[in-house]
Amino acid sequence: MATSMGERIAVLVSGSGTNLQALLDHPVCGPRIALVLSDRPAVQALERAGSHGVESAVLDPKDFEGRETFDRAVADLLRGRGIDAIVSAGYMRLLGPAVLEAYGGRWLNVHPSLLPAFPGMRGVADALAYGVRVTGVTVFLVDEGMDTGPVVLQEAIEVREDDDWDSLEARVHEVEHRLLPTATAALVEGRIRVEGRTVTINGGST
Repeated sequence: MATSMGERIAVLVSGSGTNLQALLDHPVCGPRIALVLSDRPAVQALERAGSHGVESAVLDPKDFEGRETFDRAVADLLRGRGIDAIVSAGYMRLLGPAVLEAYGGRWLNVHPSLLPAFPGMRGVADALAYGVRVTGVTVFLVDEGMDTGPVVLQEAIEVREDDDWDSLEARVHEVEHRLLPTATAALVEGRIRVEGRTVTINGGST
């Protein structure tokens, strides 16, 4: 199945927005970002959107009766803005079927490990605690699981003997800021093909 995308991207954020900044600065991705959506008010990512003239919105789960109601509100907002593709960039919330039904195959996320190793919220800390010598970054297509979708791009990162969370996290962010825009550009340019769990970009299997 080939994935051919329109040009309006929504970036989902929860914090400082360094991955958002990398997307905004990218020549293919930046002009296509039409909405930045946060689940938290007053985060720095919203300021980054404003400084680039990009519309932003906040949907706080506390304002909704339950997860399904919140998920439907997210899906409705994205459709209402004519969004073609979603990129989760530090969005710290698992969205459900309402969003996946609307954007399955058109939704990227980035994770700070070489999935399927160390899924969940503590990828960097878990890698350090486990004592691995290599970790990395994964960009993947979101599916119904947590960090289980088909891998689009991965890059390994050496874990050094003197690494702590801060030093390893900094190198992880450097890789995220390269890989996420690269994968997003491939998505919106229609260069991603998915067969089962195998993803190819421009004929090169990843």
